[in-house]
Amino acid sequence: MSSADAGALFRPFRIKSLELKNRIVMAPMTRAMAPGGIPGEEQAAYYRRRAEAEVGLILSEGTVIDRPASRNMAGIPFFHGESALGGWKQVVDEVHAAGGKMGPQIWHTGSTKGSDGWTPDAPVESPSGLLAPGKPRGEAMSEEAIADTVAAFARAAADAKRLGFDTVEIHGAHGYLIDQFFWAGTNERSDRYGGATIRERSRFAGEIVSAIREAVGPDYPIILRVSQWKQQDYAARLAETPDLMADWLQPLVDAGVDVLHCSQRRFWEPEFPELDGEKGLNFAGWAKKLTGAATISVGSVGLSGEFLAAFGGEGSTTVGLERLVERMERDEFDLIAVGRALISDANWVTKVKANDRENLKGFDAAALGELV
Repeated sequence: MSSADAGALFRPFRIKSLELKNRIVMAPMTRAMAPGGIPGEEQAAYYRRRAEAEVGLILSEGTVIDRPASRNMAGIPFFHGESALGGWKQVVDEVHAAGGKMGPQIWHTGSTKGSDGWTPDAPVESPSGLLAPGKPRGEAMSEEAIADTVAAFARAAADAKRLGFDTVEIHGAHGYLIDQFFWAGTNERSDRYGGATIRERSRFAGEIVSAIREAVGPDYPIILRVSQWKQQDYAARLAETPDLMADWLQPLVDAGVDVLHCSQRRFWEPEFPELDGEKGLNFAGWAKKLTGAATISVGSVGLSGEFLAAFGGEGSTTVGLERLVERMERDEFDLIAVGRALISDANWVTKVKANDRENLKGFDAAALGELV
């Protein structure tokens, strides 16, 4: 692949107040290396290296809102409190000094379990006190708890803007709290936050988006990460048809989402192949077509294996970007998020731009254990 062939990845992009020099996003990836929940020099240097190497937009690892049990591992950073916000201020200042753009991913892990065996002091919370369908864990949220959570998301977004971040991403995917409201298997509520339809179960997310929009104003871009799959069930699907996908996503766009970050395990896999074939639109492609919102795609970019295997210790070798370039040239989606390739190789973007294929690095699962 020549550097000219990758030109679709290096077009500028603008949405509201956010201007990017290329279409490449550093995907938010849990690192859980913030002692006491406070990001420091190590995190600032880690993100700065990616900014120096021309990543268009950096999304932070998941960083949690001000709720008693919002994280499920001890090293996950907070996005609340003077010390943590001071740490994040240092991070974004370093990224800006290197010419980069950045947004925090704000998060609540719900009733999920972390990988290190740590548990919070407070009871975990979720829509119906379920970890997965038929698997109780923690407490069902009261309407007061829901209101407090909505407010905590809005405060975090307002803090992101105040600290100088260029955008904010809400984590609504992968079986965590917001996604547990979307999923009928974990949302058995009989009040206004439950319901038989995906549109009804999207109320909680819609209220979060609306509250954030009010907190940050009309010109600050809001990104929402969504997924069909869950860590509790990789085969789960919230929307089996385009009509159901529109019922799910359109109200969230109407509430104020500017960019839908559509997570799938392999970006080239079609979302509804029964409708448009094996090379049909992927999740981000359908989301863009149905809602008109800008979209980010993601999933095994530049690597041979998918990311869930990485947590089992599997590495991946490099592969070509031809399938990605083809989809971006036809504007199927607007941006592409790169995860593991940027963990192993901070200079991945500059190497792709220079067509330096020989020096691209594969992914070594050992890289998950350090910030390099």
